Amino acid sequence: MNRHAQAAVLFLLGAALLHAGSTDLYLRYVKAGLRPLLLAAGIVLVAAALATLWYERRRPPETHPHPEPRIAWLLLLPLFALLLVAPPALGSYSASRTGTALQQPYGYPALPAGDPLRIALADYAGRAVYDGGRSLAGRRIAITGFVALDRSGTPYLVRMALNCCAADAQPVKIALSGRIPPVLQPDAWLEVTGRYTPQRTKDPVNGGPVPYFEVTSARPVPVPRDPYDETWNG
Repeated sequence: MNRHAQAAVLFLLGAALLHAGSTDLYLRYVKAGLRPLLLAAGIVLVAAALATLWYERRRPPETHPHPEPRIAWLLLLPLFALLLVAPPALGSYSASRTGTALQQPYGYPALPAGDPLRIALADYAGRAVYDGGRSLAGRRIAITGFVALDRSGTPYLVRMALNCCAADAQPVKIALSGRIPPVLQPDAWLEVTGRYTPQRTKDPVNGGPVPYFEVTSARPVPVPRDPYDETWNG
């Protein structure tokens, strides 16, 4: 790889990062809060490519040129991954094979008014398990997530909780009872409306606590702009 090829690869990689960061594509890889860093990395790579070309044009020609190491071509791998592969968000396949990652919240902020109360799935699960549902009792609640079924056919509503990037995403699950739709398709997104119930079960994968949600109605919804849940870690 010579300097011109190196600059071209850097430029294309930087442009791909800028494209991902300026659209919703980046949400398939990292959490929303990392968008500024992603854009900054793209700008740095584009600037490095332009600086390389400028330096190469000003440098006198070498009598015995020394090419860059061939390993530099490996920079094309993340470029091809960004341009050619847009991975879907993790869904029921991962959720059914990974135990719930529910964590005890640091606190329980006051819930807003409204009927129904729209609450994040991880927030509901944390309050239901670790706060005994005290802030949920008596409220009509709406929760959005995707459907997953365990080996016995038990339906769960799930969101994949994110710390940093999709590679560390883990499921938070709630089991469904009540008026469950007769046909449930794994990975289908639903908004379920209902109420808190003290019933609990254990995750069949890791034995972690899984609260129930008593469904009174359910409707299909589109996949959200950001399919991952970042609320569980603040």
